[in-house]
Order: sequence, then structure tokens, then C-alpha cells
Amino acid sequence: MSDIRFDIGSLHAAYQAGTGIAEVIDRVLARIEAAGDPGIFIHLATKAAMLAEAEALGSFDPVAKPLWGIPFAVKDNIDVAGMPTTAACAEYAYTPDRDATVVAKLKAAGALVVGKTNLDQFATGLVGVRTPWPIPRNAIDPRLVPGGSSSGSAVATARGIVSFALGTDTAGSGRIPAGLNNVVGLKPTVGALSTAGVVPACRTLDCVSVFALTVDDAYAVLSVAAAYDAADPYSHDIAVRPLAARPPALNVGIPAKADLKFFGDASMQAGFEAALAALEASGAKLVEIPFGDFYATADLLYEGAWVAERYAAIRDFFEANEAALHPVTRKIIGGARNLSAADAFRGLYALQAYKARLAPVIASVDLFCVPTAPTHYTVDDVLADPIATNSRLGTYTNFVNLLDMCGIAVPAGTRDDGLPMSVTLLAAAGRDGLVAAAARDLHSASGLVLGATGWRQSSARPANASAEDGTIEMVVVGAHLSGMPLNCQLKEAGARFCRATTTTPSYKLYELAGQTTPKPGLIRVAGGGTAIEVEVWRLPAEAFGRFVAAIPPPLGIGTIELDDGTSAKGFLAETAGLSAATDISAYGGWRSFLARTQQAQR
Repeated sequence: MSDIRFDIGSLHAAYQAGTGIAEVIDRVLARIEAAGDPGIFIHLATKAAMLAEAEALGSFDPVAKPLWGIPFAVKDNIDVAGMPTTAACAEYAYTPDRDATVVAKLKAAGALVVGKTNLDQFATGLVGVRTPWPIPRNAIDPRLVPGGSSSGSAVATARGIVSFALGTDTAGSGRIPAGLNNVVGLKPTVGALSTAGVVPACRTLDCVSVFALTVDDAYAVLSVAAAYDAADPYSHDIAVRPLAARPPALNVGIPAKADLKFFGDASMQAGFEAALAALEASGAKLVEIPFGDFYATADLLYEGAWVAERYAAIRDFFEANEAALHPVTRKIIGGARNLSAADAFRGLYALQAYKARLAPVIASVDLFCVPTAPTHYTVDDVLADPIATNSRLGTYTNFVNLLDMCGIAVPAGTRDDGLPMSVTLLAAAGRDGLVAAAARDLHSASGLVLGATGWRQSSARPANASAEDGTIEMVVVGAHLSGMPLNCQLKEAGARFCRATTTTPSYKLYELAGQTTPKPGLIRVAGGGTAIEVEVWRLPAEAFGRFVAAIPPPLGIGTIELDDGTSAKGFLAETAGLSAATDISAYGGWRSFLARTQQAQR
């Protein structure tokens, strides 16, 4: 069995080339066996169950199901119908009859659940060792902690067992494990991903997070799953637009030199300085920001109100089953018994004061760049001093949800001792696309391997250029779209589907008159344009000329600018051919126009 890369683009290309989904499932199971790590998963789907889900997907269709055949793992505090949810506490276990909202959305998009992953019990911890199951082994260096609380999800992703994994993030649980295992950890704006069907830690702060090998993959998952959910009282309708190119010049806030904390780890400090140099080289302007108030906000998370909130989440179970909890988890959550309502209100007042003080600071820059973790710890380090080591790991993560910020942890280099170097880009709520675009550029520039897979991080894709595999991107807008009458011409030329996206809002679409096969014409306009739905296909370079030569007027080939920040060759119309054409731009695309027309004719 040949090796198959599991980043989404590579896996979809493999399917397009004829790889069967059963072969991918076999590869998932083989990689689990090869890892030899019983700590990654708490529960695994059977091969028969995965094959049944795969069969239900039908034929390969990444347009209708953008995550078709993509294997993923789910942290075991998130419900998957028919699989036990334990929150890493066997006595707490229950088996839900329905999926968490986010899992349901991913399944509907074609993704396949592989299993439920290990975690710090009740999502309380940043270390990954507070579990009665075996401790997952860090994918890069087994001496090190895997990070928590979403330990198994990070390790499964880093080892290439799955394409992506779900975690949760209240204090950094979706970012610390990503940083320690050389993968991407996307923590969206609070409420962007529904927490209905998630065991709460701090309900007011909890996020579902995404681990992936690349920023594009993490953002693709966010795009599929983000939506307002009435079943989650903390849900928000956050606009998740296609990932565009980052602005050429960004003001990036960084902790003032005097405020940086590495706890004596000179290698981490040097790695962070190298990452900042890479940001500067990309055109960013670095702005030093006093960080004292950010650290003071972070300290609130394990004081007063939010410790009480953890206790409130499982109070009845805790009181009846205290001995079942991991000793460290029991100590932390049980500490809330000594708190009063007055303590909780004091914490809320303190947070509001810090929010008011820091709001203009956060607004003064486009985004922030901080180390994901200030240092690395071994498993022995943490077991010897479980509270202090955990607290230090949260130095740059604990304040984020309290201040309603979004963020993404991204590999930025390798330290001089060979360990991973990760930074986290942060911004105000709702700016998820901006931090992801900046993180994508930083990750691409690093040229790093993906996780622990050995697969190389590709450099940024050049617009208008042939790919390394000898193909050229072709944008199609009408009769050549997937499932349309002329799509067979692309396939006969050896083209393969790449992605669905939209143009920039500077185009108009017309229904052309007098066509044997109905076709639209796309033109670029100086004003009054709109974004038009398109597909990008990859055409073998040697077939490109023949394909273009067969295009009849008034259509031709020109450069089309796309909303994801790239541009490529694609179908455009001559303005001379539009004299009898009908402007259909308001429909947003040819497929939508045809659907509305057919409805009207019924």
C-alpha cells in the first residue's frame, strides 16, 4: 500500500486519481497500529462502522461534500452518537444518541469519525497527563508532555492518523498541544462553533477548536462547521469568509521585551525572535505592547468565578463520585467549595476592568504574536510539580477567551535543540480570517514538515504559475462546472478538481444568447461588480493549449482574481458578445441561476 498524505488537498487529489476510500480507512488503521500508542484514543470506531459511513457518502463529490472521505478524530468530551463520552473519567461515561452539533455538521460535509481521543480529565489542564488512561506520547519527542487538555487530538493529527481533529479550548487546550506537537491549532471566536453536545468546562468561555496539519485545512473545517446554533445559548453568527490573502502591511503587537517570560528557556526565546524576524521580513511592523494587564487577566482564570464555573459544570457528579477524579483535577475543581458568590462577583468585576483597559490596546494593532508556550516540559517535570508547570504553560493562552479574542497556534520553526517552535497569532473577536491568513503565510515560509509525518510543508502557491506536478490552475464558471454538460471535456483533458471558491467582487455574470449548450459569460467591471461562484481545476500543462484552442467565441481565457487572494487563468467573455445577453450577476453563480430558473418553470 503506497503512502497517502492526509492533508485535505492531497487526500482529495488521491481520491480524484482513483484511490478508494476503503484503502484510506486501512491506512488510518495501519497508522494507529504503527504509532503503538495506547494513550491517543479512548474509543475507536470499528472498521465496519467506518466502511458503512463511507458507503453512505456515495461517489466522490467534493463540491456537495467539501470534506468527502476526510478522516477526523473527536476529543472525548464532545458527543459522537453511539460512542461513549467519558471526559477521561470512566465513571462519568454516557453514550449519546445524537452527535454534537459540530460533529453533525462535519459528518454532513462528508468527514468520517475515526474515534474519540484522550484528554486531561474534564478538560482541566494544559499538560495532557491528567488522565486515568495511558498518557499520549508527544509525537515529536516522547520525553515531553503532549500538552493538554486536547492531548490525543493533537497527537493523532501530528502522526497523520487523521486529517484533522476536534479539541476544546477554554484556557489554551487547543493551542498548547498544537504547539508542542508541531501542528496548527485554530481557536475560533467564542461562539463561532457550537458547544451543544460538549461537556462544559467553563460554559461562558468554552470553544470547540480544530487541529490540522495546515492552516488551510483548519480554516476549511471552521468554514464548514461555523454557524449559529439555537441549541447553544452562547452561539454567535460569525461570518467565516473564504480565506483571502493577508494585507501586505500589518501592525503586529508583541509583548514588550521586559515583559516576555520564558522561565529560563533560552532556546524558546531564540526561536520566538526568529519567528518575529520572519514576520518583519514579510512586511509586518512589530509594535511592543506592555503585557502586565494581559498576564493579570490570565491569572483570573484559576481564581474565583471560573474555578466555580468548572465546579458548577459537574457539581452533582463531583459530590457523588469525588474519589473517581484524577487527584490533580479533584484538587483544582474541589477548591471551588471554598469560594463564595462574592468571590465570583469580585472576579467578574476585575475582568470587566481589564477588558475596558485593554480594549483600546487590542484595537491599536491588527493582531498580536506571542509564543504559544513559554517552554517545553518533560512528563517527569510535570508529574513532579503538576500545578506550577501547568500554570507556566498557560502564560500566553489563559487570557485569550477572557478577553474575547480569536487565535491560531502555528508552527514557525525548529528550535536550536530540535524541538518545535510555535507562535500564536491573536486578534479581536470576529477576525478569524485575518489571523488565519497571516498564520498561513508564516507556516508556508517556514518550510517545516507537517507534524511528525515527514511530509514537507509546501511553499506558498504562486498565482498564475504551473504547479510542481506539471499542472495549471483553470477557473471555470459555467457549463464546465462539476455536474454540468461540458465538465466531461475537463475530465477528458486529464483535469482534476482543486477547490470551489468565488471571484473577488469585481465581476459580472451574463447568460449568453444563441448558445447550443447554455453558457454564461464572465466579465471584469470597474464598478458595481459582485463575487461569482467558480471552481478551480488543475489541468495538465501539455493539455492546456489544446483545451484553450477549442474554446469558441465570445469566450476566451484571461486572468481571474479570486477571493482567496490568488488568481488563475479562466473563462472570460468578450464584451462584444454581450449585446443580447442577460445580466444574471444577482444570482451569484451559474449553478444558482439554473436552479432558480428551473424552480420558476415548475
